[in-house]
Amino acid sequence: MRRDSRLSGILHILLHMAGQTGPVTSEDLSRMMGTNPVVVRRSMAGLREQGYVQSQKGHGGGWTLSCDLSKVTLRDIYAALGSPSLLAIGNRTDTPGCLVEQAVNAALQQTFDDVEELLLARLGEVTLAMLSEDCHARRVARGDSLACGGTR
Repeated sequence: MRRDSRLSGILHILLHMAGQTGPVTSEDLSRMMGTNPVVVRRSMAGLREQGYVQSQKGHGGGWTLSCDLSKVTLRDIYAALGSPSLLAIGNRTDTPGCLVEQAVNAALQQTFDDVEELLLARLGEVTLAMLSEDCHARRVARGDSLACGGTR
């Protein structure tokens, strides 16, 4: 079963961008993430629409952060990505008239809804600044002098 890692990938990109002093190109971000620049641009479009990033075209252009990291939560970024499915499992719907399938789906759906509500609440408690601080603490513990988002 394939997992959707866009949220994790975008958070990775945003933390790297936070450590940069100037614009970062889609090509640089795509190399960092091992993906295609088009994928980066498509993912960043939702963030730009919400005002979290901005882009500049041309020589010396690229992506820059345009938000206060302490005011943007993981839930905000999740929503800007189009609220992708949080769970990789779901209900069987092959025989909707089957009473057994209906009973199983009702029980599972309530559980899925509860889990999603809890996960969304937790995502709303964590800010990008908190992630950046955690990254910085990990670098200090490792003895790395670069700020989070550096090239190492």
